[in-house]
Amino acid sequence: MIRNPLKWLFYFNVAVVVLLLAYKAYLNYFLPEFEGVHTQQVEAIHQALDERDSYRFAVAGNINNSVGMFENRIIPRINNSDAQFLVSAGNAVSNGGEDKYQALYGTLGKLDIPYLLTFGENEHSTFGSYRFYEHFGPHYFSIRVADTRFIFLDSTGKTPWRWQVRWLRDLLEEDSSKHRIVFVGHPLFKADDDLLFDDEDDYLQPQAFRDELLDLFGQHRVELVFSANVATWSEREVDGTRFITTGGAGGLVLNTDNSFYHYLMVTVSEDGLRTDLERVGTRQHPVLKHLEGLWFFVYSLFYTGFLNFVLIVSVLIILAIKLYTVVFRGRDYYPNYDLDPTPFLKQPLKVTMFTNNYLPFIGGVPISIERLRKGLQKLGDQVQVVAPAYQDQPEQEKQVLRVPSLLAMGAHREFRMANIFLGRIRRGVREFRPDVIHLHHPFWLGSLGLFMARVLNVPAVYTYHTRLEHYAHFVPLPGLLFRNLISHALIKRFASRCDGVIVPTYSTEEYLRMIGVKTPTYVQPTGIEYERFRQVSDSEIEALRQRLKLSRDTRIFVSVARLSNEKNIDFMIDALADLRKQCDTPFHFLMIGDGHQRERLQARVTELGMDGNITLVGPVPPDEMALWYRLGDAFLFASKSETQGMVILEAMAAGLPVVAVRSSGIDDVIQHGVNGYKTPERRDLWCERVKQLLEDDDLRQQLSDNALAFAHDYSVENFAANVREIYATLLATRREQDQQRHFGRSSKT
Repeated sequence: MIRNPLKWLFYFNVAVVVLLLAYKAYLNYFLPEFEGVHTQQVEAIHQALDERDSYRFAVAGNINNSVGMFENRIIPRINNSDAQFLVSAGNAVSNGGEDKYQALYGTLGKLDIPYLLTFGENEHSTFGSYRFYEHFGPHYFSIRVADTRFIFLDSTGKTPWRWQVRWLRDLLEEDSSKHRIVFVGHPLFKADDDLLFDDEDDYLQPQAFRDELLDLFGQHRVELVFSANVATWSEREVDGTRFITTGGAGGLVLNTDNSFYHYLMVTVSEDGLRTDLERVGTRQHPVLKHLEGLWFFVYSLFYTGFLNFVLIVSVLIILAIKLYTVVFRGRDYYPNYDLDPTPFLKQPLKVTMFTNNYLPFIGGVPISIERLRKGLQKLGDQVQVVAPAYQDQPEQEKQVLRVPSLLAMGAHREFRMANIFLGRIRRGVREFRPDVIHLHHPFWLGSLGLFMARVLNVPAVYTYHTRLEHYAHFVPLPGLLFRNLISHALIKRFASRCDGVIVPTYSTEEYLRMIGVKTPTYVQPTGIEYERFRQVSDSEIEALRQRLKLSRDTRIFVSVARLSNEKNIDFMIDALADLRKQCDTPFHFLMIGDGHQRERLQARVTELGMDGNITLVGPVPPDEMALWYRLGDAFLFASKSETQGMVILEAMAAGLPVVAVRSSGIDDVIQHGVNGYKTPERRDLWCERVKQLLEDDDLRQQLSDNALAFAHDYSVENFAANVREIYATLLATRREQDQQRHFGRSSKT
């Protein structure tokens, strides 16, 4: 009898997954190479058609590596037709990965006729542009077949559009062909009917490129323009040119009047060009026809259906077994109240912190880390920080391990991917011999820190600083996929592997519980340097006011945030433009911070005519921030990506009432009507509260006093002492676990 069959089934499926992944690697790296395929195909087309005045060819868009639809249904129909060759209008692959190109090559090998491919968005994705160039040929090109000019353009942005326009103009001016047909992956026009899931980027960008092409098409009698990239069929005529979008040769369609499986047959004759739409029916009961499109979309993602089906099933079985062990394994979720952290509180501790950003980079996380470091050192502890290297970092830093970057991203190269593979980093942490490892990000350097905690057998505590789902625009993945699945799964997995999680608010703790984090959680708001905000003199404030040329009767609003999408700064700019129309009281908004959106936001301010009311201040050194806060009369905030909003506490320490958009990190800090206001993300409601503070001096003073009193309890000293107690609790827990394991081994022997 097999002991623990579930365990054996788990390892069996792991082995199946490994073997199938190895097979996919074989397909990627060991199959025979193919290159310059278009050269062979063009030669075959010329040999077949150069002496003919009339012929037919097929056009298919959005093949998407489809097996069930394109390979099994469309190719046999084309092979049985009188088409002399096939043209893909774009998105022949589901992405630009090597395995997808290998799969497409195998699929096209089932054609009895030559073929040509348009370089589309999917061909370009996943670093696929160089693969397309190597396997097939240039991203844009032209051939003449009989008396017809075929032109293929690159709409992905890989080739500068101005260069293509210049090339196309020269080509058309010298061309004497009777017919001209253009293939461009992105459609120039939206379909007449709205489509699910499409957006502006699915169509040809920028507008100037479209305008130039339309002008050239009209001047030089381009008769047909084919595109793909959206799962629809549409046709329109502009200035004698017919624009056809054909996106139904594979992938997901909606089985509606305009979104269905199809391809086109084009006839070239002395009478001109004729296109015939060839529908490919799903042949299912009407009740199930909408489900078939989704099924073929899933099926077409895998170029070798059976093996990938086994791979999916194996992964699902592994997940099911893992879920089974989680659900049925007995656990005690109550804290152990017999733990005694006192011995660890009485001795100096060594703490190593891992962070993906740190000073001199200005942000909430680096400032929070620096305050905690100083607070712990005042209590007698030693703190080591492992962080990326920056060009303007201090020359000498005690107990800071700077890690060179593999990659720097962002307009100011503020986001750095440190080289976690350096052996000296691991040696430096080992030599320091930390008692606790504190992680401030759930990936990259954070992952290295978690690994080191396991190697050194010390507790790992993670501070949940950032709502990752609001940073989807930085990640090269579909936004909804990242926001709704990957970000939450990443946080859950990382937090569940740690010994403890620190969160700044109770609403954040509730979020972790909702996504399934079972790790002990400690609510501990980040501390602020309260006294520093009270040490600013009136003369310093007046000097700053004069430097900014702000009159005394002007009410000053302040905000502090990185100039990035997730901070929702457009909302505040637009709302303040509305406010200026509603009241006569003079006001000026100082937006402190820098980021990759600065130029766009400045253009928005100018567009609204708000240059006299809004100033994008740029970055301000941390030691000067207290002065800028004290200059203000109120603090405005609209970000929904915060876990606490440390800048709000700093503003309150400067005596500023706050008006903010309600979100998880804000809800616990702002007491509505007491130290500020929190509103839904509606400009009219938010603007109404700002107007109240602008016009009612007594109300503003009352909320200011309450804000000051509220911030008093959030000192750095209390913050460091409370975090130190969390460390001691985790150390006591680890000691008890080690004792239990030792007792268990002793009893077995």
